[in-house]
Amino acid sequence: MIRLTQSLRPAMKILTGVPTESLRQLPELTETLDAQGFSGISTQENRHNPFLPLAIAAVHSKHLELRTNVAIAFARSPMVAAGLAWDLQSASEGRFVLGLGSQVKGHNQRRFSVPWSAPAPRLKEYVESIQAIWTCWRDGTPLNYSGEHYQFSLMTPNFTPEPLRGELPKLQIAAVGPAMMRIAARHCDGVMLHAFCTKLYLRNSIIPRLEAELEKRGLDRSAFEISGGGFVVTGSNSDAVAKQFEWVRQRIGFYGSTPAYWPVLEAHGLQELGLELNALSKAGRWDDMTQLIPDDLVHEFAAVGTFHEIRDRISDHFGGLIDCISLPNTAPRELIQELRDIASPCSMATL
Repeated sequence: MIRLTQSLRPAMKILTGVPTESLRQLPELTETLDAQGFSGISTQENRHNPFLPLAIAAVHSKHLELRTNVAIAFARSPMVAAGLAWDLQSASEGRFVLGLGSQVKGHNQRRFSVPWSAPAPRLKEYVESIQAIWTCWRDGTPLNYSGEHYQFSLMTPNFTPEPLRGELPKLQIAAVGPAMMRIAARHCDGVMLHAFCTKLYLRNSIIPRLEAELEKRGLDRSAFEISGGGFVVTGSNSDAVAKQFEWVRQRIGFYGSTPAYWPVLEAHGLQELGLELNALSKAGRWDDMTQLIPDDLVHEFAAVGTFHEIRDRISDHFGGLIDCISLPNTAPRELIQELRDIASPCSMATL
């Protein structure tokens, strides 16, 4: 169900994560978050399955968007992911977003016991496979997808789910580097950016790259959703903010030690910091890594403030650049409504 803002213009989406360890608590929590004014809820594939909680939320909410953020793609067949998304889209009456991520080599091989190959070409085929399966189910056309990694050619009425009443689910992928950005912009409905991102890097590197790829696709920016791209450090009081601030400082040190994230540091002339963090990580000196991250660098990566202060800081950090952010589920209704008044470049953000 589409819920427009009072001004009928694109507005920032405000999501929150939900705990997945106790499914019995989810009906009441979902109803509370729906009434609280959140745009949607999201789940991660960490200790628990990311789809099961959203099935419960689908039948205990009326407005919330339901998003996997993220489900690990290669751990399950595209046919399985397509079916899960289809059923959740049906149960929620059109509010499901399938968010996929590739994960790293070690997790794929040693946690999920699946073969590893270059992730970007494989994820591209994964996305195309799901879209081909959905098209087959929607239009009744033969299933015929053939790629290097995935091939699908069998679909009979016995295995075809009932038609959806509305649109196909939205499909987004997590992206860090240029290859995944290209796939997101060329083939998906949106992109989920990593939190290890500054406003400068978002504005000068990521957004231009995505817009260039969208132009090649012939898709307007208003039809493409960008989520994430930084941290939000907030809470009910200064002590809660300070605690989360230190956690973000630790995460910046951790991510900054990995070469894949160094382009963000390089945008700020901090190449040497990345090398120092990398050396400390190899020596197991985790506390020393955190101490290398000054307060002003944390502020480059995060909008920081109490619930009473954070609205303007989120607007300054993310406004006009991205379309969707996440807040703790304790955020007050008044703050959520204030944040949803921040303009979004994406027309889909009027959910």
